[in-house]
Amino acid sequence: MTAATIRRGFADLGDGQVHYAQCGADDAPAVLLLHQTPRSWAEYRSVLPLLGERHRAIAMDTIGFGDSARPPWPGSIERWAAVAAELLDALGVERAHVVGHHTGGVIAVELAAAFPERVDRLVLSSTPFTNAAFRRERAGRAPIDEVVRSADGAHLAALWRKRQPFYPADRPDLLEAFVADALKVLDRVEDGHRAVAAYHMETRIARVVQPALVIRATADPFASPHAAELCARLPRARLVDIDGGMVPLPEQMPQAFAMAVLEFLEGR
Repeated sequence: MTAATIRRGFADLGDGQVHYAQCGADDAPAVLLLHQTPRSWAEYRSVLPLLGERHRAIAMDTIGFGDSARPPWPGSIERWAAVAAELLDALGVERAHVVGHHTGGVIAVELAAAFPERVDRLVLSSTPFTNAAFRRERAGRAPIDEVVRSADGAHLAALWRKRQPFYPADRPDLLEAFVADALKVLDRVEDGHRAVAAYHMETRIARVVQPALVIRATADPFASPHAAELCARLPRARLVDIDGGMVPLPEQMPQAFAMAVLEFLEGR
């Protein structure tokens, strides 16, 4: 079995089974990857083998998404971070680098703030900075992915159209992957967005002392404007732009994404 082989499994945790996929040797430095919502580990399918050449790369399905169990509580950044720490325990990982994209980046901030001894380096990809202004703006915005299920399947096209402006025009496969994951959680497709909007990052980010990389996908209108604010709030942060990167950055440009992560994790 090579380092590029993706191995999948389930961990029995306090709130149910959590699904994960991993690449690399078990004794290599661990990297935990956290996805945007309403996605799954599959967002990192092409990234895992690239990181797995030199690391134990682990992409989890946030509990409540993908193939992980649905927990008996509403979506919460704090609770999702606690489950991520519990997964590290179950996998025998004492300390890991943590990579998060969109909602996953917000969970990564909380993981680093709440469990600083568990997080080595932090990568925040297309991650929003949430504060009172963000919460006010989000409260007045229409739901991002919510659609009404219909007998003729029109909701499938509605999901597609909602995301289409933020995806590369020549990559329908990326929208197909999004729709497949969204359909698994259609009745709670907004849970991640609501949890982000409720999170008080401005009171938590000062606890983050780890070296951090902020990845800015330049064509991502949701997250790109937040990169400078994140860097200003993180005393040990550096910024890397990935030109042309859009909302599905890890899938759209896996080589560029993995290279930025590896160069940072290895101090290059």
